[in-house]
Amino acid sequence: MTKAPTVYDVAAHAAVSIATVSRVLRRPDDVRPETRTRVLDSVRALGYVPSGAARGLAGRRHGVLGLFLPGHDAIDEPEPDWAVLTDSSRIPLLDDREARVAGPVATGCHWSNPANLYFDEVLRGAEVESWRRGFALMVAAGRGSSREVIVNDIAGRVDGLAVLAQTVPADLLAHVSRRIPVVVLADSRPGDELDHVSVDNVAGMRALTSFVLDGRGVADVVYVTGPSDSPDEADRHRGFDEAVAGRRAAGGADLRVRVERGDFSRDGGRRVAEALLAPGSGSAGAGAGAGPAVGGRALPDAVVCANDQTALGVLDVFDRAGVDVPGRVRVTGFDGIEAGRFSTPRLTTVRQPMGELGRVAVRSIVRRLTDPGMPPQRVTLPVEVLLRESCPPLLGPARTS
Repeated sequence: MTKAPTVYDVAAHAAVSIATVSRVLRRPDDVRPETRTRVLDSVRALGYVPSGAARGLAGRRHGVLGLFLPGHDAIDEPEPDWAVLTDSSRIPLLDDREARVAGPVATGCHWSNPANLYFDEVLRGAEVESWRRGFALMVAAGRGSSREVIVNDIAGRVDGLAVLAQTVPADLLAHVSRRIPVVVLADSRPGDELDHVSVDNVAGMRALTSFVLDGRGVADVVYVTGPSDSPDEADRHRGFDEAVAGRRAAGGADLRVRVERGDFSRDGGRRVAEALLAPGSGSAGAGAGAGPAVGGRALPDAVVCANDQTALGVLDVFDRAGVDVPGRVRVTGFDGIEAGRFSTPRLTTVRQPMGELGRVAVRSIVRRLTDPGMPPQRVTLPVEVLLRESCPPLLGPARTS
């Protein structure tokens, strides 16, 4: 193994001082953009990873593994004034009947963001497995231009790193993997030499959609996507398309399919549902395949969502509008988060082993530490369809509300 580059090498390569390199790696916003870019280019070119504690003890393990998660908007929110919030004479009364609380205590808190439910399960699994293997777990989050600095920093403090797909650019992952093991979560696509752990999104969505389409009276289906750059969305959309193709090949040529753009969020699901309820929605070219109208508005027979958060948002809007789910419209999700067990009606979904994703990621890192030369490993975990009240088994023809 070649000698690891040092901060002195980076400074010389970028023609800056050591202090400037240090500022770029610790406080990048304090450095002029052109200088910051030059230093980071040198960091990548040399394969430099800043060491954490005991920087001079090459080859010695830290006993810590890393997990990098995507950042979220709460990072930019101001810190609450806890001196005011703890005043027992000023307890706020918040109307939470639509589950949209944004009071001063909840705002910016990790637990106030339902989108974190998926990450919580992954994190819990990684924590448990790290402890079992004798490691501590360091968790970091970042987004935008801060990701490179944060990932480089955490990579110098841990023995191996697990990252969620699409949270870190591929070239940065390749750079970090030259120094420590890197495992990518929730991305089954080929194209790199890293270890990957994912779930069978294609088969899961294909099985769920086939079940929906086999329901009597289903002739008009809406699929609500996730973000266009999400590997999970790409696989789930593929599974949906395969089920539709199978149905049409089996004699369902009149099946009508619409695709609505979502973003994996509950608010995104609400926006789609509100658009479906808007006067005239779905009427253009609907023909005989369109579902019966509710209040003069054409609705589909089923709404298949790319994740549970989206589906829960759809259920929120349909409930307020008095749409009978599943009698009038069937709704499904994907992930199997706990919130789906308590929705009204309870959500039919594909349950993926989110906790196991974290556990297998840690096992993969430990295996790579033991055998650095083994070929890249790709692990695909199985999923299962949970049939609940939002699209139950043996449902009869759709009814007009």
